[in-house]
Amino acid sequence: MGCNLYQRGTGSILGHMNFRTIHPRPVFMCALLLCVATLVEARPLYRYRNAEGNVVVDYQVPVDSISGGYEVLNNDGMVIKVVPRELTPEERKLADAESKREQEARAEQERLREWDESLMLRYSTVEDIEDARHRALGELQIRMSILRGNRRSLKQKVEGYQTQAANMERSGMTVDVERLRSIEILQSEIASTERDIEERQREIEELEAAFDADVARFKMLRDVIELRQTLRTRTDQ
Repeated sequence: MGCNLYQRGTGSILGHMNFRTIHPRPVFMCALLLCVATLVEARPLYRYRNAEGNVVVDYQVPVDSISGGYEVLNNDGMVIKVVPRELTPEERKLADAESKREQEARAEQERLREWDESLMLRYSTVEDIEDARHRALGELQIRMSILRGNRRSLKQKVEGYQTQAANMERSGMTVDVERLRSIEILQSEIASTERDIEERQREIEELEAAFDADVARFKMLRDVIELRQTLRTRTDQ
């Protein structure tokens, strides 16, 4: 007789096996423990010096040692990050001064770059700069002439009123308030006009200085360009 292994009877093999339900909880706990172990292993280490000056490696840096700086290590002991120590007030002052100097140097470099580009775009020769100077100064000189003419006219009016007032006083007459007020107003206008003339004069001097600087800078740029062209020609030969 053949033996049927799948027969659920008293004498069958399967009939004598004890079937139990597999619960997922033990499997989940094993997976959780594995993850926790992995996380523990992945915790970074920190290397620092304690208050006694000794090198310490630990999973955290004490608060009172943070200012001294520390290194972050991976599981292989390799440095993956360095946190420098805090600077002293004097060191911070020096660092700030150095940073300021660097910023000023970068700003000056950018100013020169923009200046050079502007010169090369606007002018082809030194004569072009001189022509621009002549036009700009001509406009300011016209304004200056108008201001000086106005000042001369105002002074003449003041002198006229003052002559009238002097004649009235010699005649025993009282100088009227309106005449005196007119003199005061005119003198105020003269003072304002003189301030404008001084301002225009400063503009003329600053403009002259700016064009002088443009000429000098343009000549320097032109010399550099000619030098480069000469060196390039020699190299090509």
